[in-house]
Amino acid sequence: MSSPPSSPRTSDVLVVGGGIIGLVTAWRAAQHGLATAVVDPEPGGGAAQVAAGMLAAVTELHYGEQTLLALNLASARRYPDFAAELTDLTGHDLGYRRCGTLAVALDADDRAHLRELHALQQRSGLESEWLAGRECRRLEPMLAPGVRGGLRVDGDHQIDPRRLARALVAACERSGVVLHRTRAGRLTVAGGRATGVVTADGTALAAGQVVLAAGSLSGRLAGVPKDVLPPVRPVKGQVLRLTMPRSHGPLLSRTVRAVVRGNPVYLVPRESGELVVGATSEELGWDTTVTAGGVYELLRDAHELVPGITELPLTETRAGLRPGSPDNAPLLGPTGLPGLLLATGHYRNGVLLTPVTGDVMAHVLTTGELPDEARPFTPRRFGAAAALMEQPA
Repeated sequence: MSSPPSSPRTSDVLVVGGGIIGLVTAWRAAQHGLATAVVDPEPGGGAAQVAAGMLAAVTELHYGEQTLLALNLASARRYPDFAAELTDLTGHDLGYRRCGTLAVALDADDRAHLRELHALQQRSGLESEWLAGRECRRLEPMLAPGVRGGLRVDGDHQIDPRRLARALVAACERSGVVLHRTRAGRLTVAGGRATGVVTADGTALAAGQVVLAAGSLSGRLAGVPKDVLPPVRPVKGQVLRLTMPRSHGPLLSRTVRAVVRGNPVYLVPRESGELVVGATSEELGWDTTVTAGGVYELLRDAHELVPGITELPLTETRAGLRPGSPDNAPLLGPTGLPGLLLATGHYRNGVLLTPVTGDVMAHVLTTGELPDEARPFTPRRFGAAAALMEQPA
């Protein structure tokens, strides 16, 4: 006879959220001998289903984010071994490619901005090479003739996030992680510490430690005390997928990105023939509507970079929600509530930060201490004032 829905099921670690961050946390925890479970209605879903998968620690560098750069670089260095380990365990091809990135400028203003970015990269000890427009077109002949210059970054790679998510689900299953395919309804707290969750159907799941890794939804779990509620908000991104003809070779051989009239745009070619074009960045709360304006702007800007793109079949339009934090960096590790940890707020860098997040969370779950590389990203850096920020309705 099956147990009633209200009977508790206990694990050492319960991860709330089955996106790539929650899954890698669960997989690594299980590898460290912890009885681990994940609660999510659709493990492997989430923002990774929309993400382009650029592993772009160098070309994603923004002013004021030098602390985050160190974590991004640490994760990028781990990616080759991480991808190989995951493929060896599961047999899944992750679409990992070391094809490099070319960031280009179309006008004088964009060229000046790119020159400033190059200088920042050099001051930060990063490897990137300035190219004239004709050198950019020699690398990528389908680029528009108006390209004025660019940065070649061979160290920025790519992966297919959808394949990564499927592989992480398989890795969790092979490692004994229990997947509860339902929604977490409420955090349970007893004796001043987190003790598990109650699911939407009333099932009590007890755990020694709870990791909140629900992406943009992390700030919405009922039962979390307000002073430790993560200050995470949804940032909408619309993305397009097109198909490149195989008969004439790839339209592009590497990721191409630019700022066109102030709008960032990127084109990520997959070996499968898929071309990902993205992405908008919209502060619109929980809206995930694909809009004509968003599609138009992406196609318009991509066409200015690569005119031939308008001949390609448009196979998918989609919108997702990035988990943004006040400083655009993740929240990793223990909160002020004993037993509750966070792995959320990765914003633009969730796919890139997957390997290092798994290692960091496994370390803190087994030792109680954040490793040095993750200490700048403790959830406690925001304090109660930031945690009390108004959440979108």
